[in-house]
Amino acid sequence: MPRIRPAHVDDLPAISAVCMAAFTAAVAPMLTAEGIATFGNVAAASAFAERLQGDNHILVAEQEGRVVGVVELKAGQHLAMLFVAPELQGQGIGRALLQAVLPQVRGPQMTVRASLNAVPAYEHYGFVLDGDVGEYHGLIYQPLVLAVPAAVAAPPGPH
Repeated sequence: MPRIRPAHVDDLPAISAVCMAAFTAAVAPMLTAEGIATFGNVAAASAFAERLQGDNHILVAEQEGRVVGVVELKAGQHLAMLFVAPELQGQGIGRALLQAVLPQVRGPQMTVRASLNAVPAYEHYGFVLDGDVGEYHGLIYQPLVLAVPAAVAAPPGPH
């Protein structure tokens, strides 16, 4: 199993590459050019750099010196990114990343806006549907929510 650790600035190009590879393989074929461009902007190394300096918590899975997965928790409540290199999916890396970020959740639940093809994986992780399918600048998503046990979540307050 890969080592899970906090992301560093020098990881950003690899983080972006993992997200783009997984997105291109599984999500992009179902989207318009607008949705693909929107995701490209959000997953750019420069965009991750800005979020790394803010209130987002970003962890990577590293295997043999290579970043193979990423999870990003926004404002202690929203799962903004969870991607694993396409060739390594189905090996528990996504679950390990999700479990590693849970202690950073501030509050009783964590939300996600999942691409439609990822909904079964999130349901497998314990998320439940939380509203209707939505669209944001061409990205089609399903809102889901995960109840986070109090013993796992971070206490309220500044972090």
